[in-house]
Amino acid sequence: MDAEDPGSTPSTPMTPGTPGAPLFGGFSGDRPTTTPKKSLLGNCFTVETWPNEEGSLPAVTCTMTMPPPSVPLFKKVVAEFMGTLILIFAGTATAIVNQKTQGSETLIGCAASSGLAVMIVILATGHISGAHLNPSLTIAFAALKHFPWTQVPVYIAAQMLASFCAAFLLKGVFHPMMGGGVTVPSVNYGQAFALEFIITFNLMFVVTAVATDTRAVGELAGIAVGATVMLNILIAGPATGASMNPVRSIGPAIAVNNFKGIWIYFTAPILGALCGAGVYTAVKLPEEDKDALKQPSAAPSFRR
Repeated sequence: MDAEDPGSTPSTPMTPGTPGAPLFGGFSGDRPTTTPKKSLLGNCFTVETWPNEEGSLPAVTCTMTMPPPSVPLFKKVVAEFMGTLILIFAGTATAIVNQKTQGSETLIGCAASSGLAVMIVILATGHISGAHLNPSLTIAFAALKHFPWTQVPVYIAAQMLASFCAAFLLKGVFHPMMGGGVTVPSVNYGQAFALEFIITFNLMFVVTAVATDTRAVGELAGIAVGATVMLNILIAGPATGASMNPVRSIGPAIAVNNFKGIWIYFTAPILGALCGAGVYTAVKLPEEDKDALKQPSAAPSFRR
């Protein structure tokens, strides 16, 4: 090898994490560069071509010049309406059929039906409207600044309308057996309020995790939320119907004119959702600590 110029400073590679280093690091030092060439991947990735030099690497950067397209509010509202309609129809219909067939669906079947409906709707419409499906979730997201307050009334109106449509459609199909789809407490009001508060807290805690934290496994959001709904129904289904959702209760209640304990299904889910979202936000790792998770640690961990 040729002798190095004693007056020059040797160049050292910059590693990820070094202040000023690029995400995909090349070698530091002043090198003449040519105009970046456009990549075949579009406008996002560009490749800088350096002179052919032994040991040099091409630098790849992402300029993110293609933001995701915004979804019009009208399409969001339609998707929210359809998702809520499917959810209310599925959950209420299963309860009605369970009563009509003397319990053949069983509690596990009712829980599975609602959980599967939530999972399917999230996978189908989550990328369009966010698949709130629940005024409690919409209000909690807005309170924590994850959702604009200006769209809250429109979302809640779509959810309420979907609940009425599903309930009266079921009334036309299953009348006079519609009574089985109404959520009424079979315990005293204090116990019913506590149960609805707790199960909605659980639901919103999980939803906030998978919907707002980039370190959660967002691809499994539908499965996580659906499984939480199933768990909550297994816990509170026999006592309160496990509504967790004001529109799950109001539509069937109006359809059969049964408003027993209806105030519980409005107040407890909203308060539980606000508390669940607030608690997860409080325990979530701050933004500045994200890079700390990427550094090697001597302590053992189950995270890989």
